[in-house]
Amino acid sequence: MVNLRCSQDLRMFLCALYTPVCTEYGRMTLPCRRLCLQAKSDCYKLMDMFGVSWPEEMECNRFPDCDDPYPRPVDLLSSFDTTESPVSIQRDYGFWCPRELKIDPDLGYSFMGVRDCSPPCPNMYFRREELAFARYFIGVVSIVCLSATLFTFLTFLIDVSRFRYPERPIIFYAVCYMMVSLVFFLGFLLEDRVSCNAASPGRFRASTVTQGSHNKACTLLFMVLYFFTMAGSVWWVILTITWFLAAVPKWGSEAIEKKALLFHACAWGVPGALTVTLLAMNKIEGDSISGVCFVGLYDVTALRWFLLAPLGLDVVVGVALLLAGIAALNRVRMEIPLEKENQEKLVKFMIRIGVFSVLYLVPLLTVLACYMYESGHRDVWETTWVQERCRDYHIPCPFQVERTSRPDLALFLIKYLMMLIVGIPSVFWVGSKKTCFEWADFFHGKRRKDRMVNDSRQVLQEPDFAQLLLRDPGGPIVRKSRGTSTQGTSTHASSTHLAMLDEPPSGSGSQAGSVRSGRSKISSYHGSLHRSRDGRYTACSFRATEERLPYGSLPRLHDQSRHCSTARLDGLSRHGSTQPLEGQSRHSSVRDLSDTTQMVHSVPGNGIHRVLEEDGTVA
Repeated sequence: MVNLRCSQDLRMFLCALYTPVCTEYGRMTLPCRRLCLQAKSDCYKLMDMFGVSWPEEMECNRFPDCDDPYPRPVDLLSSFDTTESPVSIQRDYGFWCPRELKIDPDLGYSFMGVRDCSPPCPNMYFRREELAFARYFIGVVSIVCLSATLFTFLTFLIDVSRFRYPERPIIFYAVCYMMVSLVFFLGFLLEDRVSCNAASPGRFRASTVTQGSHNKACTLLFMVLYFFTMAGSVWWVILTITWFLAAVPKWGSEAIEKKALLFHACAWGVPGALTVTLLAMNKIEGDSISGVCFVGLYDVTALRWFLLAPLGLDVVVGVALLLAGIAALNRVRMEIPLEKENQEKLVKFMIRIGVFSVLYLVPLLTVLACYMYESGHRDVWETTWVQERCRDYHIPCPFQVERTSRPDLALFLIKYLMMLIVGIPSVFWVGSKKTCFEWADFFHGKRRKDRMVNDSRQVLQEPDFAQLLLRDPGGPIVRKSRGTSTQGTSTHASSTHLAMLDEPPSGSGSQAGSVRSGRSKISSYHGSLHRSRDGRYTACSFRATEERLPYGSLPRLHDQSRHCSTARLDGLSRHGSTQPLEGQSRHSSVRDLSDTTQMVHSVPGNGIHRVLEEDGTVA
């Protein structure tokens, strides 16, 4: 009958009957009786011709007696403008996804527990001017963080050998947050073109938040952002592990570096596994505030298991190892008598570790606090939003709302600020005078082939004897410059070396005093080095502190040296007298005269005497 168009009012009457206007739940508007009678009278003859009777449920006496066109003007007004009191809601209907937010079923979207639904875009909580301010704020902070982390990485590339373990993880940590800041900067440039789906007015579809992996650009931004966020936190844990190994078991730089493959496997493997898991679970969500794609923005379960849990575990493990390492360094400072300058160096190193850790932990703990607050209040925020927009979307309003709340924009700004600023502390670690000199030499086109620095800026210190004892006998000897703080050196070597500097300088200028002082220092160094290497005194350790040779007892010195197979002194009588050694310098290093190499002959393979023969440096 509709296709035959027997009446102009039949289509409107059927629409009013089967899909009536619903302004309040429990109150339905029916068509007027006049509309029913007009449609029936127009089509009665044609229906009688085809033998079709008027249905009982369409009897006109069932409808209200009115003469208004349908829909009536009163039906188009809100409940506040009507004179009739609306019927109160009797039960909770739950969340109904509005038609404007519906998504195709094959995409796997979900919003507030309803499938094939997505949050509106732009953000459902904030106005457009607030979102514009937040986007520019995130863009500026991302540029600052990108500049700081990029400077750290380029400083490392200028001099790769400068940053050794245990501080090498700082460089990888900086690289991770450089990529994080780069993704946020791209989100600032892209605005909401990636994080939001375009509106489709022809299908009555509004702009919605992107979910899942169907959007390739959003998937790529998520992979980079989440992977490097997790990798940065893992590298911080590895940094605390290397400090712990250097401070407590006294591992050297080379020993820690042997575990580098394991460190890289953990730092890149664990975030990679988490990223693949989220891709398989289709948990990617667009962020209409920052313009990027991340996880846990609307799914509270994913937020708790894939952000709060791994970041919280990293904080607990890292803080425990950090405190143990600092306690061990402080114990070394208190128990081992050190010179004033070395005491100050160790204290400065501990302060640097503490400051760097605080600059990392404070932003990370703030981010965790923001995530926890957001996780606890997400349900209240969503219920408030539904209550405010249910009439606009023509969906059931919440039942018996006890508490309403809206999020504050400052909370999200603090979260993004701390997510980015956590990478800036890396620049404080590399910031030093040496870094300035390296950049100056780089811009002037200079390349240093060794680690010796200009005498006008730095003074050479004594070699690291613990490292020399463990090094390859045929390898080169590397001295540590005064301007290099503790970078690139192990805590074991530093503590052993600092402990050996306790020997007071010899004030005697006579031949016997010089020989006796040189013999006692060589033997004490040799014994202490054997002890620092294998944890006990060996059979060839001198006991020079207990047994002092009388004046002129060179044969006994000769026999004792030959018994331990360490060194042989000869030619003293031929020269008549032994040239006196110079006093120790302010760095506790003793410089020999030019012909000292003619006095000391070493057995091949002994680290200490090899140093004396090659360098002319008497310990």
